[in-house]
Formats: sequence, structure tokens, C-alpha cells
Amino acid sequence: MSGEQESRMTYANYLRVEDLLTLQSGPSGHSPAPCNDEQHFIIVHQTFELWFKQILTELEQIHGILSQDKVSESQLPKLVEHLHRVEVIFKATSHSWSVMQTLTPQGFLGFRDRLGTSSGFESWQMRAMESLFGIRAGRVGGMDPMAHMERLFKENKLSKHAWDYLNDIESRPSIHELLVNWLSRTPINGSLIESENDSEIVRNFVNDHLNSMQEHGSKVIEHMIAIGHGERKPLTDRLQSQVNAAKEFLIQDGIVNRSRAGLLYIETYRELPLLSWPRALIEQLVATEQAMILFRSHHARMVERMIGRRMGTGGSSGVDYLDMTTKYRIFKDLWEVRTILLKNSVLPEPKNKPFYGFSSE
Repeated sequence: MSGEQESRMTYANYLRVEDLLTLQSGPSGHSPAPCNDEQHFIIVHQTFELWFKQILTELEQIHGILSQDKVSESQLPKLVEHLHRVEVIFKATSHSWSVMQTLTPQGFLGFRDRLGTSSGFESWQMRAMESLFGIRAGRVGGMDPMAHMERLFKENKLSKHAWDYLNDIESRPSIHELLVNWLSRTPINGSLIESENDSEIVRNFVNDHLNSMQEHGSKVIEHMIAIGHGERKPLTDRLQSQVNAAKEFLIQDGIVNRSRAGLLYIETYRELPLLSWPRALIEQLVATEQAMILFRSHHARMVERMIGRRMGTGGSSGVDYLDMTTKYRIFKDLWEVRTILLKNSVLPEPKNKPFYGFSSE
């Protein structure tokens, strides 16, 4: 055989297929060999972990860009690209739960005892993803992932590499925190956070928006009363409640939350050229989190279909815990701001349009 033939890269060599196909036999000392159903179970979860590895790679790229003191507009398309890949991966893995559902409840019970106390809760890559995104303290169901990971590490059931990486992530600002900082630097009516009179300009923008909410809501109420769709007091109370909630969202202890004001400005004046990529980034963050929520929801329904409401292998409440995780919202502000948006026709005109890329009307 010629040297050229010996050195030729093949599909199997590049992907290390032979090595990969030896990894479905279960842990060492695990006998007998996995049955068809158990091998299926192993392959699905190994596939998840491979995708989680790619998601972590994308999130680290996102974290690196947002960690900069100044994020250039030219880098925003890259952020959107990384996030879009994460979104599509979550959608793909959601469909993998359908593959898992080809395993019958009795088929799963046939090998469930072989899992021992192992649980998906012990996926350190999932914990790393959550922490990088911004899910840290305040877990539902009294679950503490880092405490559990520390216990596994002390029992030599989690590698030093994984434990060190989890601690490194916990020591850094999350993507959510970096996003809040980035939004706080949004130019509002041409004013930058370091500009003179910025606080006054930002407050005027917020007050103008709240006044527009009030005025538009009053007109809606008058129309509804005129056509017989409600009584004045309950409608007025409901409107005032919405305006008060908007005020609480934007102003805390008398101080305007500049990050939320920046978010509102981007969402409100999305047609301004300079805001087009920031708007795309916000929309992609929402789409990515939505895909993650659907992944969790599909997981919960698959488990309920497989084992009902029995306790999880790791001692959790099983489906009840999984259902609680679907309530997580990492980027809460990005979801909540939609409650206070107004249609274009009732919005105040943005000031200093040329700053945002308009050279003429």
C-alpha cells in the first residue's frame, strides 16, 4: 500500500467512528450487555450530551463578545448567528424526545433498575449551560445543582475538569448579566449613558411612553364603552393597573432602570437603522429561550408518558420537578417588555433621528 493511501483521511477516521460505536455498552462492569431498548436509551442521551457540548461552545463565544467593554455593532450579527444555532439545536433535541417515546413504559421498566440513582439532573453540561445563560440561585423544588455536583466530585463521580469548569462559570457574570449591562448602554433619543443630562433625557423618554400608554388606553376605554363592551370603572381600574405595572417595570425607587429603558427604546423604535441588529439580537434571545423551554416541556411529557408520576431515578419528584423547570425565564425583561409596547401611530416621535442612521426625513 502506498504512503498516500495509508495517510488518506477517511470518513471513519475523521469522525473516529469505531471509537464512537464502542461507547453504547454501558459503564464498565455493566453486564449483561444492554438490550435493544437500553441501547436506544443510551444513544439518545449520548446524542444530547454531544449537542450540549456544541451549545456550550456557542455560549462561550457569545459570552466572550458580550464581556467586552464596548460591543461593536459589527459583532452583533455574530451574536445572532451563535444564538440561532443554539435555538435550532434545542429544536432538534426536542424532536429526539419523540424518538425516546418509541420506548414503551414496560420496555423502560425492564432496565430502569440498572440506572441506579443516576439522573439527567446530574448532566454537568446542562448545569453549565444554565449557569452560563443565567440560571443560578433560586432553583425550583429545593434543588441545588452545584451542591449536588460538589457531592459527586467529592465522591469521585465527577471529573476535576467538569467541577473546575462549573466553578469557573459561577465566578463569571452570566450572559443575562452581560446583556443587562449591554442594554444599559443603549443610546436613547441620541443620548449615551455618559452624556451630559442623560438621566433627564432617559426619564423624559420613559414619562412620554407612560403618558402615551395612559392616553391610548383612555381612548380604547371610551370606544369599548361606546359599543357596550364593558363598564367604565372596571375598565379604568384595569388600565391603571397596567400603567402602574409599566411604571414599576421602568422605575424603581424613583430611579429609571436604564437597561429596561434601553430595551424599551430598541423594541419601540425598531425601524431606526442603528437599532436593527440590537432588535434582531433581542428577538433571537427570546426565540432561543423559547426553544429551551419547549425542550424542557417535551422532556416532561416524555417522562410522564414513560413513568407517570413516580419518583425520578435521582430522587426528585420526577415529572412534577420537570414541569416546574418549564417556568424558568432567564431573560425575563425581554418577555415582560412586550406587555407595555404600543402601536406606532400613538408613539412619540423619536428624537435625534440622524444619530441612528437617518440623514434625512
